[in-house]
Amino acid sequence: MHPYKRSQRLSVLLKEEVADIVLHKIKDPRLGFITVTDVELSDDLRLAKIFVTVLKEEDREISLQILNEAKGFVRNEIAKRLRIKIIPTFEFFYDESIERGFRIDKLLEDIKKTSEGI
Repeated sequence: MHPYKRSQRLSVLLKEEVADIVLHKIKDPRLGFITVTDVELSDDLRLAKIFVTVLKEEDREISLQILNEAKGFVRNEIAKRLRIKIIPTFEFFYDESIERGFRIDKLLEDIKKTSEGI
């Protein structure tokens, strides 16, 4: 028996495949530089929440719009690449965890600087 759920194993595979599709197959010049950071797959394997980051903040909204408009294309490409019974429905979301990490890091640096000054 595997030490973790099938949905977790499939999430890792979907992350790699979706990243490849976004990088090589979606040919929209308005699409910013995108990184797929995580995929959360429901236990019934029917819904996949795909979290992405966009390099330029000004490209965030248009990039998410393009990805959500192309989710049918991404689903079709996944169906061609993977041999799974149920192809999940995709939804793309912006991953704010990196920004939160930077904010926390900055706060910790500020605390360190103020404690050294005392």
